Amino acid sequence: MDQPALEFLKALLSAPSPSGYEQPVQAVVREFADKFAAEVTTDWHGNVIAAVNPTGSPRIMLAGHCDQIGLMVKHIDDEGYVWVDPIGGWDVQMLIGQNMLIHNAAGAVPGVIARKAIHLLTPDERKQVPEMSDLWIDIGAKDKAQAEELIAIGDPVTFELGFRELQNGLATAPGMDNKVGAWVVMNALKQVAAGNPQAAVFAVSTVQEEIGLRGAKTSAYSIEPQLGIAVDVTHATDCPTVDKQKYGDIKMGSGPVVYRGPNVNPVMHEQLKSTSATSKIPAQIAGISRPAGNDANAMQINQGGMATAIVAIPNRYMHSPVEVISLDDLENAAQLIAEFCLSLTPESDFTP
Repeated sequence: MDQPALEFLKALLSAPSPSGYEQPVQAVVREFADKFAAEVTTDWHGNVIAAVNPTGSPRIMLAGHCDQIGLMVKHIDDEGYVWVDPIGGWDVQMLIGQNMLIHNAAGAVPGVIARKAIHLLTPDERKQVPEMSDLWIDIGAKDKAQAEELIAIGDPVTFELGFRELQNGLATAPGMDNKVGAWVVMNALKQVAAGNPQAAVFAVSTVQEEIGLRGAKTSAYSIEPQLGIAVDVTHATDCPTVDKQKYGDIKMGSGPVVYRGPNVNPVMHEQLKSTSATSKIPAQIAGISRPAGNDANAMQINQGGMATAIVAIPNRYMHSPVEVISLDDLENAAQLIAEFCLSLTPESDFTP
């Protein structure tokens, strides 16, 4: 991955984006897309829509949701401790012992989530999995008044943000799900802009996927595409305790996953698979037997229906502070999608 692409990824992963609070990360997306897109707009829902050749045909939407799971400040008690509700789907055990950031207009307030020391836990307490309602954030405030000078009810909360490279081209950060999707669709669009597309290509950094695929619904309605590709993460199964028989054989660094199933237009799937073979872009094939839990679910049934595909990035430890992806998989996903878009003509037919 070249330095500008890597810096874009790091900037995305350093910007907070809990569902409904995506403005900081969307500012990063707009700054990147403004350099090559013919049009860059932000709708009132918060979706950032970048277009190349917007009057072309057919119209294709590339969706990568930028929101991450988070928390929301719900109560500040008299001692200055902060109580929260979840935004998105959490494994509560992932929160214990974590450095957290409470975000507001002035910046970020650091805090920690923990519980009483193991020496003080009863034998029964040691066996219990805590509920969200059992956890609090300690920002070091001496009382409620001091805490309220720093934070407010409704402020969003994330893990401490950042990016670390691991061995063999892997990288780890919270929020890989799915800031990497926004990275892929915008880099695919950049490659399309450098070509000679006949299609109108719209790359969308969608909002609020984690709370119901909401941004994909509104942006697809506005764009009116005939085709759509949703880019999200999927579970890598090349680590201990994950059942390949149940979830498929999906490896980090072996290319993006091109899904097939009832949520995927079969002609689009075959053309993506053919593009992978002829361009020698590594890809993995997997099946999903139901409507996906990602933006493709909403896109497929937009207005009169659209042909959809799913290109997914293998991800270890999803919805955790240490999500892991392969940088090679990101680059290969962007190239695969760009070449697919450049192959489209007004005569392209995706009738099943």
